[in-house]
Amino acid sequence: MHTSAANPSALATVATRRQLLSAGGALALSGLLPGAASAQAAWPSKSVRFIVPFAPGGSSEIVARSTAVELSKTLGQSVFVDNKPGAAGNIAMSEAARAEDQHTLILGHIGTLAVNPYIFDKLPWALKDFQPVSLLAKVPSLYVVHPDVPAKNLREFIAYAKSKPGRLSYGSAGNGSAGHLAFEYLKMSSNVFMLHVPYRGTGPMLTDLMSGRVDASAIGAAAIIPFIKSGKVRCIATGSAQRLPQLPDVPTVAEQGFPGFEMTQWYGMLAPANVSPAHIEKLSAETMKAVKAPDAMRRLTGDAAEAVGSTPAQFAQFIAAEQDRWKKVIARAQIKPD
Repeated sequence: MHTSAANPSALATVATRRQLLSAGGALALSGLLPGAASAQAAWPSKSVRFIVPFAPGGSSEIVARSTAVELSKTLGQSVFVDNKPGAAGNIAMSEAARAEDQHTLILGHIGTLAVNPYIFDKLPWALKDFQPVSLLAKVPSLYVVHPDVPAKNLREFIAYAKSKPGRLSYGSAGNGSAGHLAFEYLKMSSNVFMLHVPYRGTGPMLTDLMSGRVDASAIGAAAIIPFIKSGKVRCIATGSAQRLPQLPDVPTVAEQGFPGFEMTQWYGMLAPANVSPAHIEKLSAETMKAVKAPDAMRRLTGDAAEAVGSTPAQFAQFIAAEQDRWKKVIARAQIKPD
């Protein structure tokens, strides 16, 4: 394992220190170097590139574009989304880590930040290469089954799975994907055994789920709600902390016997480590407002996403907690990259 990539514990302290240094530095500059202070305040001085380490489409696209649109209104420069998929997000993360133009950002994700450090023996980037800016949004995972599975809720499904150990299967978009993690987390919590069938993407997995070739899956809300509404799959539980307005009759996993259970895909903003603390402070404040702007909220709510917004220190603490949680699940499930 690449140990430097899996060392988040200092991020919260570093973020807090940067905020203090930024405040102190700003006071010093305002009194002694007014020209430099004006230069700092003028950031950004050109268009801002917001890299998304996934192909266009899906929740990542909606979260990134919603945030970019709102930031373009308040930063005085355009913020444009640049999709750079490949290698489980590592290509984009590596490129962003090396950026030196002070105008490059990247969308962080549960997969790149909380999974990749524990499934790859070596990464071309490390967490220390980045500064957390803000947690943007969470998208709940929904647990669904093929309509022929004789279970109307999670309790019935777990009982059914335990009566047929190893005979049921669940599909995911691939090893280490959010859906893979979500179902392994459920398996660990409920002590059931099911066969994992990895696919190369959500699309082909959904095809097999709806045809009955696999029995179940855990999928991000945006991708699966239309199929739930049409009756092609049955939702037995949501991974959200509260019930979803789009599915008010479907109870959460926590409600069905697993207090504290929450499974969400999450997205946040990161900047390269060399970006000025003053820029990070400004960007974080504007980003927290951007994700809660009315237009952004409408876009995110339509995707069953929860707008969050956080300080750099809060986001750093969140990453550390997520790494601690998923490290255990990954080790138990022996998850390896494709």
